[in-house]
Amino acid sequence: MIDYSLILTTHYSNKQWILKGNSYNELDWFDDSVKPTQAELDGLWEATETTKNNNAYKNQREREYPPVTDYLDGVVKGDQAQIDAYIAACQAVKNKYPKPE
Repeated sequence: MIDYSLILTTHYSNKQWILKGNSYNELDWFDDSVKPTQAELDGLWEATETTKNNNAYKNQREREYPPVTDYLDGVVKGDQAQIDAYIAACQAVKNKYPKPE
């Protein structure tokens, strides 16, 4: 299913529009530029979905990284063990969610 909201947010974030649902007919275009056709938006879906899937690891990592304050606390206290533990925890998350090739 084509996600028009994702397409519009990805490719037309600098334009003025409102999508009241997830169909082309529910797209109100308020920008001075020409409203993209449904065929144009449909043509962007595959690339948009690929980009979304390729960037999914970033969101997964972000949710599981330890708080940066743990690192800073270790730096301020001069606690190398705490700093090393933070780095190890970050590396474990990176290994769990590798960057797609």
